[in-house]
Amino acid sequence: MPDHVETPQTRSPGSAEDVAAPRASRRPVKAVLFDFHGTLAQVEEPRRWVQTAAAACGVTLDRVRATSLADRLLTAGRAGGPLPARVPPRLAELWADRDLYAHAHRGAYTGLAETVDAGIEGFADALYERLLVADGWVPYPDTAPTLAALRDAGVRVAVVSNIGFDLRPLFDAWGLTGLIDAFVLSYEVGRCKPDPAIFLRACGLLGVDPEQTLMVGDTPADAGAVRAGCAVLVLPAADPGRDNGLGAVLDLALPA
Repeated sequence: MPDHVETPQTRSPGSAEDVAAPRASRRPVKAVLFDFHGTLAQVEEPRRWVQTAAAACGVTLDRVRATSLADRLLTAGRAGGPLPARVPPRLAELWADRDLYAHAHRGAYTGLAETVDAGIEGFADALYERLLVADGWVPYPDTAPTLAALRDAGVRVAVVSNIGFDLRPLFDAWGLTGLIDAFVLSYEVGRCKPDPAIFLRACGLLGVDPEQTLMVGDTPADAGAVRAGCAVLVLPAADPGRDNGLGAVLDLALPA
């Protein structure tokens, strides 16, 4: 045993040791990658989805029947909604490839909708068509202001989505296309999040190193960007039209 005990040295606030203490570094952000569904926009409210699709088929649904159908369709599996409780074996291959091929995406989700007997001819296709139009989505309140602020600051922006259809017409309809530098869609590039390759592809298109890029999303798949070298912000889920905290991107991406 030692024959004496040294008294621990205390430091006064503002001492040289405090000044020299290491601090966490903050990487400059030159680009932001955004997930689409659940991050920039949300699918329309379920009952409205069902009623509007039925109307396209020439059928008017009252509130009670529309609500019942919406609940059953959500359980079966809705694009942009909860994962299906069960995927029928005949749809398994389409389901596995849904974000890699446009035909698989449509086939998987119309097939799931057809498992619910609504008694409306063409209903499954009409439900799917709501995905393809801007009216079937609701951008979050901070989406346009956040994208505009990044554009004004010279920060490059890409939309990176696991999806089986083209998002560009939606952004055109919302007047947001001019705020996006690149769209990196899984069915076009043959890679799905969390594969680092899709994030690296986005960084390459923007001409920015991953270490200077922030990925913003709402699922663990979006957090896969860490494996590509990007920083990541994961937002909470929010209903259509509700604040999802997207404005926090500006606190991270823009200089103080």
